[in-house]
Amino acid sequence: MSAVLPNAASPKEPLVLGIESSCDETGVGIVRGTTLLTNTVSSSMDEHVRFGGVIPEIASRAHLDAFVPTLQESLQEAGVTLEDIDAIAVTSGPGLAGALMVGVCAAKALAVATGKPLYAINHLVAHVGVGLLDAQHDAGAAAGLGAAGLGAAGQLPENLGALLVSGGHTEILRIRSITDDVELLGSTIDDAAGEAYDKVARILGLGYPGGPAIDKLARQGNPKAIRFPRGLTQPKYMGTAEEKGPHRYDWSFSGLKTAVARCVEQFEARGEEVPVADIAAAFQEAVVDVITSKAVLACKEHGITDLLLGGGVAANSRLRELTGQRCASAGIKLHVPPLNLCTDNGAMVAALGAQLIMGGIAPSGVAFAPDSSMPVTTVSVPA
Repeated sequence: MSAVLPNAASPKEPLVLGIESSCDETGVGIVRGTTLLTNTVSSSMDEHVRFGGVIPEIASRAHLDAFVPTLQESLQEAGVTLEDIDAIAVTSGPGLAGALMVGVCAAKALAVATGKPLYAINHLVAHVGVGLLDAQHDAGAAAGLGAAGLGAAGQLPENLGALLVSGGHTEILRIRSITDDVELLGSTIDDAAGEAYDKVARILGLGYPGGPAIDKLARQGNPKAIRFPRGLTQPKYMGTAEEKGPHRYDWSFSGLKTAVARCVEQFEARGEEVPVADIAAAFQEAVVDVITSKAVLACKEHGITDLLLGGGVAANSRLRELTGQRCASAGIKLHVPPLNLCTDNGAMVAALGAQLIMGGIAPSGVAFAPDSSMPVTTVSVPA
């Protein structure tokens, strides 16, 4: 089955329902072209707190419980029905296999029941697509990080990059075409930045989720009190502009996490009070320093003049601040969507789905399977 858009639908402003279930948030969003109508999210984060991280089985069961109420709320807020919808878009990957399965099965059921075309899209590229929504002001503008909007009339800037920082991903992308030409320039080779925050927060006794706790405590500490390592910054990894090293634009946070653990152990072994605020500040500085320096380097060496910062860790105050400063110094225009659109949500899925439709990309049909390791170069699954 591979439905096509009905004749009555406007290819310029398709009404798209987006479904997101890659991790612990059940998201349903609806957009009309590049206009956001509604963005409804149900999070199961509270159910994972006592485990100190997301438990895939719990997340999957939470998606099952939350999907129908979230869908109903989204349709009600948008003032539309399933019959009005022109197409359905769903996150096919990357993400947790069981969680993805819930969203994909729900989307397929809706597609079969309504006869609407179905697009299986890439979660990471969707983080970029959300920046095209007209209804959003650029949160970076208010913080002095950049002008409003990614582009005029739903058009992406010509030389666009994306820095995605979350609990599961830390990547720098080059976007030549949001529908079919996305290049991965660099990524973490072990822990994602958000994952490192959670693990260090556990070491420091700050609980889960670690990102907000460390960000808040770091403001009380001295980031220069301790010098933690910046992974993959040695010459053998970086190389030169002429002869690039094997990890010039990549990150590694595993060693940083270990360095924090050893630091805490040393204070405890000496019977001294652990300077938790200083460690949090120094750890955070190490993370954002290496992320921003490598991201800006990749932008400069690939002619990227506009950079979108997305993902849940985009909420981190120090990351936003330092990214803004370094982009401004390098002449790069930084765009940061509103925080509720930086984290996982259905609106970003719907936004990318609309772009695919307006770009003339055929729907995926219902024969595809979710792919937990879906490469970023696959924007949507072909039929």
